[in-house]
Amino acid sequence: MDRQEDNGPMRLAGAHPAVRRIWTVELCSRAGGPRLICPHCTVHSPPLQAASARSAALAHLARHARADALPAHLRSCQCRAQGCSWHLRHRGCAGPVLLALTRDRSGRAWRLSDTCAACAAATSHTAVVPATLLAPRRPKCPGRRPKPLGGPAERTRVREMLTYLSAVLPQFTSPAARLLALQCALRADTRGCVRLPAGLLRGMRLHGRTELWEELEHADWLLRRPERWRYPHMEAQLLDAALLHLRPGSRARARAAQWAMRPAPVVVLAAGRPPAMQLAALALASHTAGDAGSTDVDVLARLCGHAPRQTAELLDRLVASHALTAWRHNRETDEIFWWLQQSATASR
Repeated sequence: MDRQEDNGPMRLAGAHPAVRRIWTVELCSRAGGPRLICPHCTVHSPPLQAASARSAALAHLARHARADALPAHLRSCQCRAQGCSWHLRHRGCAGPVLLALTRDRSGRAWRLSDTCAACAAATSHTAVVPATLLAPRRPKCPGRRPKPLGGPAERTRVREMLTYLSAVLPQFTSPAARLLALQCALRADTRGCVRLPAGLLRGMRLHGRTELWEELEHADWLLRRPERWRYPHMEAQLLDAALLHLRPGSRARARAAQWAMRPAPVVVLAAGRPPAMQLAALALASHTAGDAGSTDVDVLARLCGHAPRQTAELLDRLVASHALTAWRHNRETDEIFWWLQQSATASR
């Protein structure tokens, strides 16, 4: 039976005249370089550079989504409209309607569609596109005092960016490289240029780790700018064109990046802690409200880039380091629950 949760509106297909919200692109090998083929466009793209082809595909899909903007109450789960043929059977449609990005195993074909949260989580090689990539700019309110770090805004931006990176970075990308990519994505300017201070990298225990930059370069996600390197900063150019349209502004994204350094209330001191623990703590903090949180095992594994069987070990290590008080795995729903302080619920 289909159900609707309290975390956002979801309209099932068929309640109103259906509006198709599915866009697909394919990268085809051609002489002179790959070409982008889009069934919605009558004109095919010129040859692309191989290193930038994937970014061009994502940027093309984003333009379609912006051009075909639709009010939230008219959006429906396109997966359900297709008979839920995109994933294995699950508990039914639930949660808000989101924009889900799906790639095939080869990375040559991409689909962007309106999908409910439950279907998006059940579909392989799929990540939710951050709303900040498509939202319009909000006018600044003079005189407003900044809110403390770690509020819903920072948690949401970090969670959305981790989800996006889980889709565009190779699955084998290391936890340390994912942490570095997150800081680059949140601190980049409107041209995709990044300047990371050496002090920030030292605080993350990533200073001098050239192999991490090489990982991201090998994935064609960024390019270091050694000719522009000036102590004490490291400069790079993002090759992911979709990140050039980030919303909101740089100040709000910098706040999210700053919180990601110490994601209270799930804090793991960087000294002596492996990046896998730091990344897991950050993913948990982005799904925490108050003194507890929950998410699906597959979602947590996807955000952290590890196999689901590694989840229990990481959670045990977070409990041993006192970052968590307790955790539990509901095997019927495949959900993970965790608590940050002793309570009656945790005791049970």
